[in-house]
Parts: sequence; structure tokens; C-alpha cells
Amino acid sequence: MENSPRSVPRTLASRAHVVIIGGGFAGVAVAKGLSDRDIRVTIIDQHNFHTFVPLLYQVATAGLEPADVAFPIRTIFGHAKNVRFRHGRVRSVDQSRNLVVLGDGSQIDYDHLVVATGATAAFFGVPGASLFAMPLYTLSDARRLRNRLLLILEETEVRGEIDGALAQLTFVVVGGGPTGVETSGALTELIQIAIKRDGLRLDPERIRVVLVDMAPRLLTAFPERASDYAKRQLESSGVEVQFGRSVVGIDEHSIHFGDGERVECAAVIWAAGVSAGDALPHDLASTSGPGGRVLVGGDLRLLGSANVWAVGDAAAVPLSDGAFCAQLAPVAIQSGRHCAEQILHVVHGEATTDFRYHDKGIMATIGRNAAVAELPHGVVVKGRLGWLAWLGLHLWYLVGFRNRLRVFINWTWRYFDWPSGPRLIVADAETVE
Repeated sequence: MENSPRSVPRTLASRAHVVIIGGGFAGVAVAKGLSDRDIRVTIIDQHNFHTFVPLLYQVATAGLEPADVAFPIRTIFGHAKNVRFRHGRVRSVDQSRNLVVLGDGSQIDYDHLVVATGATAAFFGVPGASLFAMPLYTLSDARRLRNRLLLILEETEVRGEIDGALAQLTFVVVGGGPTGVETSGALTELIQIAIKRDGLRLDPERIRVVLVDMAPRLLTAFPERASDYAKRQLESSGVEVQFGRSVVGIDEHSIHFGDGERVECAAVIWAAGVSAGDALPHDLASTSGPGGRVLVGGDLRLLGSANVWAVGDAAAVPLSDGAFCAQLAPVAIQSGRHCAEQILHVVHGEATTDFRYHDKGIMATIGRNAAVAELPHGVVVKGRLGWLAWLGLHLWYLVGFRNRLRVFINWTWRYFDWPSGPRLIVADAETVE
């Protein structure tokens, strides 16, 4: 078996073994809660790094480098002798035998299993969306999108030189949630910087960034006044905001709407929602609930199971009113911490307690000097104060001092100077998974 005694400290070889599938916010929070405890922990992930997902849009729009938002999982737990990392993709889970089966056929046994697989883009069956739209939920997504955007700008300039006229360019962002709003604002800044600093001969008046959503307003999880502010800020930066638009098809060079309109575009950026089902091991799909998330009880155990737990975006975490927690980073972190505590309770023969989510607010940035934040008790902060609060919170939750320092310097430099950033077209990004 993979977890042979030779691979762990001798004093831990006979201890309960907790296997965590996923090294995102939730999985890392569980492992931190179990680190340096009298228990064995193995984290399994197909990537050897933890990704700070809220800043992926800045990688995609050349505001940050990929390494700024990623940190090796082994380094995070280098001090914890009871935590191991296994690089691999989980193929299936045999709950009857307490085994995790990896893609290479190897098996890892467990006493407790934590499903923290996160979520992937949900295309809702829209024809062509999975082929031609560009999601933004992984580091490789962000690198591919950055390559695509920079290539489009370069090719558009060349086409204008050949045709003897400046070309028209349209980008469509689907989804008016935080990811769509933040990406739209950052994309307009990327275009401005590329023209101003890189000397690209493009006419900003002929470049459209269009944000579309089925909802009647942006940021529906926020109060209406925050949504109105976000719309005004985006429009002032040049983004066209369109509501009530249903996407019925996407092909290589256009997007089709439910009202019959077809819009030619250079790229469609998909920020319309996520599904946990595609990220789960296939044999757990039968236990999934809304959005493909695994149904769990109040203590975060899989319904009907005594030793399988689910946290973060992968879990349909129940609230007291019968609804489920949103798929947000704070939910992932808090549920991960709670799960670790409950596993320790079970190992020590103690009773578990139900999870209670503490809502500390939500935030979204719209561009330089502009952000909205809803704090507890309905307090809304916007503008520069909201932007500074957004910066501080994201720096606080970034993993690794080096990453915090690099991002802080980068943001400070960009604020005062709008310098030439990492606008590099890296060929191998197209093949990185």
C-alpha cells in the first residue's frame, strides 16, 4: 500500500490515516487543522501547488505572474512531519474497502477521507461553450487566456497594417458575478496599458469589452446599491454591460444570444458559474446535490457515511434555513477548519458538532481605485476605501511571504506608474494542464 510505515514517522505508522483529495482552500485548511497532531495526513492533488483562485483574473490579464498566485503544497507543510503530499489524479473511491484509487492504478487506504476537489466551469449545455469559450478557474486557464488575449492584440495590429485600416475588436465576458466583473475591468486596463506602454497601434474606440448576464443586475449577492456602483464604474472604464442576455451558442468567432442576435468576437471569456460534479471521483457523483456538490450532514460528513467528509466548493454545506452555503473561499476555509476539528473528535471518541458559517462579508474589485465590499450587518464600502480593503484582505490570505511581498510590490508599482508588466506570450502555456 502507498501508506506503508516506512513513509511516515515510526511513531505515526499505526495512527489514523486521513486522506484529503484536493489542495485548494478547503483541503489546505483541513490539513492545517490536522498538522502536528497524532494522526497521519496525505494530500492528493493533480497539481503540486495551491492556487489563490481569487487572483487568477490578474494572471489572465497580465497583472501578475502565475508564480505570484501559486505556492508548492509540500512547502506549505514542510514543517509538519505528519503531513505528506501525493501528486496524482484520483480515479475512484472504494468506500466499502476504504481505498482511494489513483489514475496510475495505485491505491491509498484511509481511515477518514476528505473530499475537497473544488469545482470546474459549468457550461450549462450551451453548444460550443466548452470548445470555444475560455473559463477562468485554474492556473492553466489563466495562462491560456493571457496568451490568447495578447495574441489577439498582436494579430489585430498586424491585420490593421495589412488592411490599411485599424481593425475592430470585440471581447465578450459571460457572467456578472465577481469573476466577470473583475475580469472585465482588468481587461480594459490591459488594453489601455498595451496601447500606452507597448505602442500597439490600436484604436481604443474600436475595441469593445462587453459583459453579458441573464440577471437584471451585476453582483446579485451584493446589495443593489453596490451593483449599481459596479455598473457605473465598469461603464466609465469603457465596458458595455448588458442584462437579460441568454447565451444559446458559441463558435470560434462569434456568440449567439436567445433573441437571435449573433455578435462576432475575438474571444468569449466564461465566468457564468461552476459545477462540482465534474471534479468529483466518478463513484461519488450519485451522492451529488445542487451544482453537482456532494450532500453532507451538519458535521460535514457525506450523508450515510461515517468516515467520508466533504468541504468547500465540492460540498453542499447546509445552512439553518434549508439553503446551502455559497461556493466562496471563506466557506471553503471555514468548512475545512471545522472538518479537521470533527475528524479529531471522532478519532478521540467524542461527539461531532454542526458547522456554522460566519459571514465576514464579500468583496469584488472593479479596477484601480474601485471596489465594493459588503461587510457584516449590511455595511457596504465602495470606491478607494473598498479597494484598499480588498487589497489588504487578499494579501492577508495569500500563501507565502514571498508571494505577499511580490504582489504588494507589483500592485504598488502598477498603482503609481502603470509599468510594463508580465505581458509575455509563453508558447508552452497552451499545452500546460
